[in-house]
Amino acid sequence: MTGNGEAAIDVHGLVKRFGAKTVVDGFSIRVAAGQIYGFLGPNGSGKTTTIRMLCGLLTPDAGEGTCLGLDIRTQSAAIKRQVGYMTQKFSFWEDLSIAENLDFVARMYGLPDRKRRVAGALERLGLANRRTQLAGELSGGWKQRLALAACILHEPKLLLLDEPTAGVDPKARREFWDEIHRLAQDGLTVLVSTHFMDEAERCHAIAYLAYGKLMAQGTVDEVVARSGVLTYEVSGPDPGRVAADLTGKPGVEMVAAFGARLHVTGIDAAALEAALRPWADQPGLRVARAEPTLEDVFIHLMNRSTDNFS
Repeated sequence: MTGNGEAAIDVHGLVKRFGAKTVVDGFSIRVAAGQIYGFLGPNGSGKTTTIRMLCGLLTPDAGEGTCLGLDIRTQSAAIKRQVGYMTQKFSFWEDLSIAENLDFVARMYGLPDRKRRVAGALERLGLANRRTQLAGELSGGWKQRLALAACILHEPKLLLLDEPTAGVDPKARREFWDEIHRLAQDGLTVLVSTHFMDEAERCHAIAYLAYGKLMAQGTVDEVVARSGVLTYEVSGPDPGRVAADLTGKPGVEMVAAFGARLHVTGIDAAALEAALRPWADQPGLRVARAEPTLEDVFIHLMNRSTDNFS
């Protein structure tokens, strides 16, 4: 599912300042209901601030828009009641069991039929067999499941995930994302802040922010295609010698090693090919055009952004 066309979020020209620093500058975006929308960018780029403004948790200094059909400025309290927010840091009670944590959260929300809701969340997240286990005894992956279960107890329409899989092993990350896609399939809209490229690629669409500016948005394929980044792959013996020669040459924006292979990227085709030409005829070396990855584009955009806190 990539959204049903109805806008869950539609905002224009959002600005947020803290003191003299403009943390978010003229941000506009439309997110369809049922979409999983990823936010990427370097640390301090305004991702979390932007997400909080989108759902009424933070009031913008300028700009306007709606979230879940409600005005983000004047109806923020109503928006908050329909949002689930999962922070990067585990923030539940470690001396309570899984079930006790969920029951406590249900009480805080004043939810009717608590037992049914808690039982449903335990079952959905595969926690039923561990319901009596103390939260403090859980591994990172199980803590993550508990946090997600708590976030969806009140059946929100919008879910916010702030670096949700930091410190979690690959299997738990994959299982987490499988569940997020099932929730989106049921109509839940998800905003996720992440640094992981494989997670960004599992989003229906992404936005790249750098120091308050929206630099790219769209599907992963669209963002890569619009970037103008060109990538060549160099493979063969002694890649370190090739990397040392290419680094800093005109047209070469980045040289990244992947085992015995190099990713060489730039946006000036003629200059990039000229830098690579001396190596193309070297015995044992292979120089070939490759599809740029999202990581190639991520680094390219980072290199072209200016830190507004420097």
